[in-house]
Amino acid sequence: MSEVYSDAHLSDILRRTRVIAVVGVSMNPVRPSYYVTRYLALKGYKVIPVNPGHAGATLFDEVVRADLSEITEPVDMVDIFRRSEHVPPIVDAALATLPALRTVWMQIGVEHAVAAEIARARDVDVIMNRCPKIEYQRLFGELRMGGFNTGVISSKL
Repeated sequence: MSEVYSDAHLSDILRRTRVIAVVGVSMNPVRPSYYVTRYLALKGYKVIPVNPGHAGATLFDEVVRADLSEITEPVDMVDIFRRSEHVPPIVDAALATLPALRTVWMQIGVEHAVAAEIARARDVDVIMNRCPKIEYQRLFGELRMGGFNTGVISSKL
């Protein structure tokens, strides 16, 4: 069962966050991890792509890192686009190598209660089974009645 997060809590996280490491980002523009990362970058977040299969490539003006240990700058949030069973080592690595970490965010369909408790025990906020892009749009007035705002289709004449 998914946890319930208040709008104020989600809004606070999205406002205080400046740098996001996106673990499992794809170079394929039709993949959710690609367009969520692109959206976050367009909203002014610095996104650091993390994917060992694409290490060294450039995505959204950032070099793709093989893993979190390659990041030398402060990271506020780790956004996880991996299956739930892969979450524990990602959280362990984030806690071990990212001293400024304030949030672990697991994408829609991704949950791991044990890893979440480990992070929370270190005073790191954890969001599971949510998408920061969707939450940003919902909380900051970008969603329309259909639940999305592509800017491509309009009912206006």
